[in-house]
Amino acid sequence: MLQLPLGFEIASLIALVLILAADLFLAYKRPHVPSVKEATLWVVFYVALALVFAGLMLIFGDAEHAGQFLAGWLTEYSLSIDNLFVFIVIMSRFSVPKRYQQEALMVGIIIALVLRGIFILVGAQLIETLSWIFYIFGAFLLFTAWRQAFGHEDEGDGENGLVRFLRKRIALSPDFDGAKVRTTLGGKRVWTPMIIVFIALGSTDLLFALDSIPAIFGITQSPFIVFTANVFALMGLRQLYFLLGGLLEKLVYLKYGIAFILAFIGVKLVLHALHENELFFINGGHPIEWAPDIGTWTSLAVIVGAMAVATVASLLRMRADSRRPRTPVDSSPSSS
Repeated sequence: MLQLPLGFEIASLIALVLILAADLFLAYKRPHVPSVKEATLWVVFYVALALVFAGLMLIFGDAEHAGQFLAGWLTEYSLSIDNLFVFIVIMSRFSVPKRYQQEALMVGIIIALVLRGIFILVGAQLIETLSWIFYIFGAFLLFTAWRQAFGHEDEGDGENGLVRFLRKRIALSPDFDGAKVRTTLGGKRVWTPMIIVFIALGSTDLLFALDSIPAIFGITQSPFIVFTANVFALMGLRQLYFLLGGLLEKLVYLKYGIAFILAFIGVKLVLHALHENELFFINGGHPIEWAPDIGTWTSLAVIVGAMAVATVASLLRMRADSRRPRTPVDSSPSSS
């Protein structure tokens, strides 16, 4: 596989930083609740931008680079839908005014990108020096897939340990002051609940990164592709939050589609680890040649297929539920 030109990678990163900065500026200068039309147009714009970027990778690199980016982007995009469930819980838990939710989401996403960037650098270094790390990544993804499909995760009240710790240790105003994180209360400077919201969003996404970063390393070992796929997946997340909203809870089979993707990539990672095996207690420390190496385009087809089947099945379930006759409520007074 050809190497991507360094100039292309640098120019891409600069362009992505400028787009994110412009998006953050717009969210800050014009706080509002986007309409369905506006949110749809922005989601379409970011999806089109990702496809254009894949086309540029095809031109400046090759089909393998483009395929890895598409598979990685779709994986991160599908996994980021899980984030939206928690984002909704956090916004509801802290009663964030709707017109300031855009800015809260944008800052949370920026925090998440910084944290994921650190994760990616660490993960790339581990992969380069410890080939057996793929066994751990694969096993972790298989466990996560099982938990996603069959576990009963309690989302609680939207707070994690870090947020609860800060609540007890910092002076916090009872109300929001716009989108500010600091305000004056009784002549004293105090923090507003918005700082807790920012931290809750960023730290929660860090936990999701524990799943998503190993998953995308199962598709490509290029830190550049891993990072750009994460950026493109998170860029449209803010608009997707307003577009989908309550619909997410009705896509009942979506979690099974995500679980299948995680399980598939987990198996792929274990097979890759066997193919590159260096552990002395497995096959005497020699690679296992018969272990199949699942290609990028196969991965892409499985990811698209899993999400398509889960989404269509959920929509069919919604239609069936809407047609099901409701049991009338007996309004007659009960006899004593």
